[in-house]
Amino acid sequence: RLALLFILLLPACLAKPFHQQGLFDFMLEDEGSADMPPTDDPVTSGFGPVCPFRCQCHLRVVQCSDLGLEKVPKDLPPDTTLLDLQNNKITEIKEGDFKNVKNLHALILVNNKISKISPLAFAPLKKLERLYLSKNNLKELPENMPKSLQEIRAHENDISKLRKTVFNGLNQVIVLELGTNPIKSSGIENGAFQGMKRLSYIRIADTNITSIPKGLPPSLTELHLDGNKISKIDAESLSGLTNLAKLGLSFNSISSVENGSLNNVPHLRELHLNNNELVRVPGGLGDHKYIQVVYLHNNKIASIGINDFCPLGYNTKKASYSGVSLFSNPVQYWEIQPSAFRCIHERSAVQIGNYK
Repeated sequence: RLALLFILLLPACLAKPFHQQGLFDFMLEDEGSADMPPTDDPVTSGFGPVCPFRCQCHLRVVQCSDLGLEKVPKDLPPDTTLLDLQNNKITEIKEGDFKNVKNLHALILVNNKISKISPLAFAPLKKLERLYLSKNNLKELPENMPKSLQEIRAHENDISKLRKTVFNGLNQVIVLELGTNPIKSSGIENGAFQGMKRLSYIRIADTNITSIPKGLPPSLTELHLDGNKISKIDAESLSGLTNLAKLGLSFNSISSVENGSLNNVPHLRELHLNNNELVRVPGGLGDHKYIQVVYLHNNKIASIGINDFCPLGYNTKKASYSGVSLFSNPVQYWEIQPSAFRCIHERSAVQIGNYK
């Protein structure tokens, strides 16, 4: 009997510990065993190529980043929805590079050496929503970008001009990132963004523009123009931006904000004007109903008026400030009347500090 019991228990004793596996583990098992010898050929199945050599493919995501590639790999899986080609040495995007990935939703080409994109390169990508072209050598945005795009990021290139024809038909774009390019105000064609009916976020920071671009769409909720060469704000430059909630203008050379400018952005909640050349608080803050954050530090403001931030009457409806920064200005805190901040309920919301 003891011998029989030993024989029955032997398989259990030799069994490996149980390891809980998730869906991801089982799918990896399906793709092949890690014990198989390496090969220089694309991973294949009975139906043809599945994954380009050295790339990683999983759940319709093809990752070919950091491989030193000089061109877009062939044999991309036709069901690919995200293609990551960042951190390579690709210099050109050619017609036909994406002919087999018609279901692509996101294309990442960041940090390559791309200087040329064929006008028909993106023609097959009717479902593309996100196009990332940052950190390349492009002198202009590519033509004929897919009309399905919702997000375009092309910062840190060599782009100097923004033509209206490039954005024609891109009425689904929500996010546009064009910072750190040698763009000048004269290089932005008048009304270049007018057809972008859904554009909500635009960033043209660290460029050479000297004024707020004209003809921005009223759909904008965030406008970031920090680190440029803007010297003044005209009321007309903000005209029509009735949905704007956040305006970034820090690190410019702004010395004045024309009276009435803030009236054109009635739903503004954040105003960043720090690190400029302002000598006074912009007019209209006291009467603005919704503004809650105002950054004015590192300017040349020498005095604070009693009505600069708050409305005349105590019963006037106004959103409470959550942040007002005034430090690194010539104004001395003991020279400011306490009633200047009468509409600010939290004392910690005001940062005055010292001028150095």
